Formats: sequence, C-alpha cells, structure tokens
Amino acid sequence: MFSFSFVSLALCAVLASAQTPPEISPVLLEPGNNAGKCLTAASNSDGAAVTIQTCTGASSQQWSFSGGSVKLFGNSKCLDVTNGSTKDGTKLQIWTCSTNGNPNQQFWYTGDKRLSWTNHGKCVDLTDGNQSNGNRIQVWSCGNGNANQVWNTGYLASALPSKSENGQTGTNACGTSSSQSSQCQTAWINGVDDFCLWAPPSVGTIGDTEREEVAWCTRSGRGTRVIPDGTLKGVHFVKTPDYVQVTGVGDFTKINVPRGDAGGELDPHGADGNGNPIGGLVFGNSFGNQLQYHEWTSFISDTEFCFRACVGPNAARNCQHIYDEMGCFWNMPANYDAGTFESCQGDDDLPMGVYGTSTWFQGVNPTPPAHPAAKSSNCARIPTVSAKPAQKKRDAFTTFYAPGPTPTA
Repeated sequence: MFSFSFVSLALCAVLASAQTPPEISPVLLEPGNNAGKCLTAASNSDGAAVTIQTCTGASSQQWSFSGGSVKLFGNSKCLDVTNGSTKDGTKLQIWTCSTNGNPNQQFWYTGDKRLSWTNHGKCVDLTDGNQSNGNRIQVWSCGNGNANQVWNTGYLASALPSKSENGQTGTNACGTSSSQSSQCQTAWINGVDDFCLWAPPSVGTIGDTEREEVAWCTRSGRGTRVIPDGTLKGVHFVKTPDYVQVTGVGDFTKINVPRGDAGGELDPHGADGNGNPIGGLVFGNSFGNQLQYHEWTSFISDTEFCFRACVGPNAARNCQHIYDEMGCFWNMPANYDAGTFESCQGDDDLPMGVYGTSTWFQGVNPTPPAHPAAKSSNCARIPTVSAKPAQKKRDAFTTFYAPGPTPTA
C-alpha cells in the first residue's frame, strides 16, 4: 500500500508583517468573496459612514495607502474608527486626516489581505458577511481564516492604470488594438474560445521570463497579442461553483515558449508578493460583468497549459500557488486530450495538496498522487478554437453566496 508523510495544517492566528498592498494606489477595496462590491464612503463629510456598494470606480471608492493610513478624496479624508472605540462591532467612518498620527486612523494591510487597526488587534470586517449595498462596515477582533476580514485590492476593467505594480515591464491599459508586439499584461478567461495565456514577450524560457510575461489571447480587440491559428490542439473549459478553468495542449513555440521548455507556474503573488508576471491582472465575465479575479494560477510549457481563476471564500485554497514544480495535471487534473475543444460545467476539484485533515508540502517525500479530476457534465463541443474579435456584450452578474457571518455587537 502506498503511504507518505504529511505536514499537518497548523491553526495560526498570527498576522503577517505590516505592509501596504503591492498594487499602485488608488485602488478599489473589495470583500474577499469577490462579487463586484467595494468599500465606499457615503460622502466626503467628516463622520460619513463607510459601507459596501457596487463598484463604480467613483472617487468615494478610490483608496490610497500612505503614512500608515487608508485615504481617499485626494488623501484629505481617512478611514477612521468612530470615537476610537475598541468594542467589537464599532462602525467605521471617514474623517479629515490627522497630521499627528491619530491612532483612530492607523491601519496596515497584512500579508493575508486584512486591514488591521494598528496595535488594537481589530480588523476591518464585512458586517454579518452581508454584501448588500448600504451595509455598514465594522471593526472586529482579527480572526485567522475569517473571510469577512479579507479585502482585495484591485481596479475596474474599464478604468485600468497604465501600470498596476512597481517594476512592471508592460501595461494594463491596453486599449483595443491587438498587436503581436503588445506589452499588455491584462488577461481574460471567459470560455473555451475566449481566454488568454501568459507567455514570453520574446523567445525565452518561462523560468527566465516569468516576471515579464504578456497576455496572448484567442480574441482580438483587447489590446493583447493574439494566439496564432493552429497553436491550440485541444482545449477544455469548465465552470464550477468556485472557479473557471481552461486546460489543453498545443504548440506554444508559436507564442515564444522554446521547444523543450518544461515551463513553470504563474500567479498574482510571486516570491515577493508582486506576482508573476509583475502587474499581471485577470478579468472575466463568468461570475460577474468584467469581474477581477484576485486569485488565479497558471502553468504553461511548450506543449501544455492550464489556467484557473477563483472566486468566493475558498478562492486562495482553490487557486493555490505553492506547488510550482508539480505541473498542470497534478495541480489541475482535467481533460488535456488533443483534438477535443469543449466547454463543460463541473464540480470543484479537491484542493491541491490537501488530503483529509492534512496537507502535503512540495519537497516532502514521497510525493502523493494527483487528485482525480472532478465530475463534469453538460459538455458542448466546437470544431476548433481560432482567433476572432472580442464580444462587446457582457454577461450579467451571477449571485454570490456570502461567507458565514461575523456577529454584530
């Protein structure tokens, strides 16, 4: 019988070291459940409530991180704990930014995407996990794994900055004119015939170019490079309750991956938090109109690719990025058959590396087998995937289920 050792999952309540987000401000602050909702000030007046609202990109949603505070309205107003109360359930407001370090306005962005009230052990919290417009935001004791305290930083697809991270070699504001010399680093994943792959801007191994990859897409009109016809030999797209995924095979020497390159893994985190590629953004329409995916993972070699983008409270677990040496099939077991181009509905795969109540970490011997691919159904096939213009009409929002509530005071 095959057996192997595991490293047990530890329950750790220690917050990561203080930092600001890697994204260039101003940014949108979106609840971790990722349903197109944003942290919003009701007005620019002192005492204005901080609520959750549909993301519009208005000035009341454009937050900047500086001086240990979270600011908006031209850095004139700051996120503020009402009356400095440390009671769980205290609501947040905005107030004129202090010039002497008002402790009610001091927050830091943790490595696990929480907004922590400095030196108080409290975190910005989505009250009751309710993403309805107008829900007032509170502070609550920081809890490890509490999905109501995860805040992603991002942008609207219709209002992208030229660059989203320092050190970025390409651009996110890509326009609509596709070019095979484009430096666009904004990717999309929508369906079997509408997705992008990360690949080198010029011939080079994935390991050498991972910080510089650009978007190569099946659709023109988004300012990216276009995957040449004949590159893709088989594509399988699946939508599950918590992610979209596209896998397949092809000749990726046509998009600058050298022949014989075993490839590598790409994700929005990287070793230093800046992502591979630096500044790479991913959007899609499967779970909402032009929704930004804050958790995604992708592998590509000279002959094989896989790309998954996740939503919901388990997004980070379903789009795990620590198994960067394990390749496509171990991370994303699915159909990789040549000659098949299909779109399916499916169940979630079991999380990468998780076996029962334990997890396996890369490098621990022996290596466990990949999980079996989850069940899929309602598959529809098309003859092939070739380049064509991007559609302008977008899907409507799909309803999300909020995480379990953090109680109100």
